[in-house]
Amino acid sequence: MDTETLSEIITEHQTDCVLHCWIQPRASKTSIVGLHDGSLKISLAAPPVDGQANAELCKFLAKKLDLAKSAVKITAGDSSRRKSVRIEGITKTLLIDKLNLCM
Repeated sequence: MDTETLSEIITEHQTDCVLHCWIQPRASKTSIVGLHDGSLKISLAAPPVDGQANAELCKFLAKKLDLAKSAVKITAGDSSRRKSVRIEGITKTLLIDKLNLCM
């Protein structure tokens, strides 16, 4: 995935970034799929029940980005497929580099 496209789905703030995601729960495995409608599409093996998919998303991103789970929080879209995820302690440039390595 090219850097320019990833740059459009990430908003940088002073000490963190917000990543816009499109989630596909109940997939066969958890992985980054690509782009969907201006968001990063992520398939999750967890079902969208009792916050399981949200927890899986935060855990997955923290692991892929080599960050603590507490650094990844869903800020919008708790019960929606479209989510905004705040990632603390990372620059936009570093986030793009790490996401490119994951795909």
